[in-house]
Amino acid sequence: MTSYKELLQQREQLEQKIQEARKSELADAVAKVRALVSEYGLSAEDVFPPAKTQRGSQGGKVAPKYRNPETGQTWTGRGKAPKWIENQAREQFAI
Repeated sequence: MTSYKELLQQREQLEQKIQEARKSELADAVAKVRALVSEYGLSAEDVFPPAKTQRGSQGGKVAPKYRNPETGQTWTGRGKAPKWIENQAREQFAI
């Protein structure tokens, strides 16, 4: 049966081998990618296109529809109505 110290030493050796194998395989992968890029004349934008923005799903600002003439406060008409417009005709506050 192997001792704890021997197992730790084996683990360290394995981790070194793993790192060496990773470096070697990464170098091969980079070389293949560079060869393909130069062969087909690709640019960075061809390989990594810019991310598309999603409009509408981010909840942009909504223009206010109502204004309190006394304080200048506004309300978009969405959500719970503010106290200054509750139980009143909203047309008189329309912007």
